[in-house]
Amino acid sequence: MSTELLTTAVDCFWLFFGGVLVFFMQTGFTMVEAGFTRSKNTGNIIMKNIVDFMFGSIIYWFIGYGLMYGEGNGFIGIPFGDMFMNGMAGAENMDYTALFFQTVFCATSATIVSGAMAERTNFKAYCIYSAAISLFIYPIAGRWVWGGGWLSELGFHDFAGSAIVHMLGGTLSFVGAAILGPRIGKYTKDGKVNVIPGHNILIGALGVLILWVGWFGFNPASTGGLSDGGVQVAAKVFITTNLAACAAAITTMFFTWIRYGKPDVSMTLNGVLGGLVAITAPCDLVTPFASIIIGVVGAILMCLAIPFIDTKLKVDDPVGAISVHGICGLWGTIAVGLFASDTSAGAELLGLFYGGGLKALGVQALGAVSLIAWAAIIGSILFVVLKKAGLLRAKPQEEIEGLDSTEHGLASAYPDFVVSYNEKRSM
Repeated sequence: MSTELLTTAVDCFWLFFGGVLVFFMQTGFTMVEAGFTRSKNTGNIIMKNIVDFMFGSIIYWFIGYGLMYGEGNGFIGIPFGDMFMNGMAGAENMDYTALFFQTVFCATSATIVSGAMAERTNFKAYCIYSAAISLFIYPIAGRWVWGGGWLSELGFHDFAGSAIVHMLGGTLSFVGAAILGPRIGKYTKDGKVNVIPGHNILIGALGVLILWVGWFGFNPASTGGLSDGGVQVAAKVFITTNLAACAAAITTMFFTWIRYGKPDVSMTLNGVLGGLVAITAPCDLVTPFASIIIGVVGAILMCLAIPFIDTKLKVDDPVGAISVHGICGLWGTIAVGLFASDTSAGAELLGLFYGGGLKALGVQALGAVSLIAWAAIIGSILFVVLKKAGLLRAKPQEEIEGLDSTEHGLASAYPDFVVSYNEKRSM
């Protein structure tokens, strides 16, 4: 085997390995969302996360990849010559590898919305907007940054998706949850918040740990390969990713301990995810010390955002997805302009704290605003149309009974633990 073929094989394996880890994150998201919501909606959560990947894989292959990477202009690719990957086989094996890797990223962006709108969304509507995210919302945003679009030409940097995946998903989550409205019983008539606890914190914790493992594919494999210095970058990214997650979790634990008198388990779990989201954009350009700062700040922002969104804005987000992905994704995007210190990437990517001035910070801010606006405008149109058509929300009785039985005919996700009325009487 020639050196060139061996290098290609290693790079392909690295992307496939990372892609499989990111795909496994669907398991993590499913478990987090199921654990943080009520048992009567567990089957519905499972179905929605499967829909994200099965719809996303086919739609993104069909047209999304062409919109993102096909020939076109700085705003959109022209997919018609590149549908089904036709005409994009200059280096066929790497093209197909990149398709798989980007497919799992696309599915992740759609999955984020699932948790924020859980327990009251009509399943038909979910299928529609999950498909829309994979069809054009994610690919067009990805074009701007990763497909050679106008933001990349300005120097906008998002190494593995704080903005493209997480901030985009968080913005869509906020818009969708706000238009959808809160769960029945979430708020009293005088505006007070009723806590609706999740049914299984163990499942939620296992989901977070699976996501933590998956992030070691999400970030390091975004090098695109191990050749041409990819090994050195990937090694650094492993460290910055892990340190940010740990710092955020520690910060959240002590923050809730001080504020509420006891360290909060679910918030600490979300703290891990918030740190991972925040470090995803700058992980290749920052020092390990800076990654800890990014994780700490991300955790504080998340801890403040979750109660603010819940109690002040009255937007019901059962799993905290808006804060974890939206707020921490925004912070990670801006953090590039503050902490970037890797001169090998070019002087224009030096952050404010490392002598780069305001240029990088300004570009990152412009990119963040543009991507938020794109997701908010398109998401608002999509969700309002679904609401006007009477498709967005489940009927009140369906929501009360649970979406497992009303949407999927599933009596219970835990049938062995259900004690019927007659059984109770005979005891």
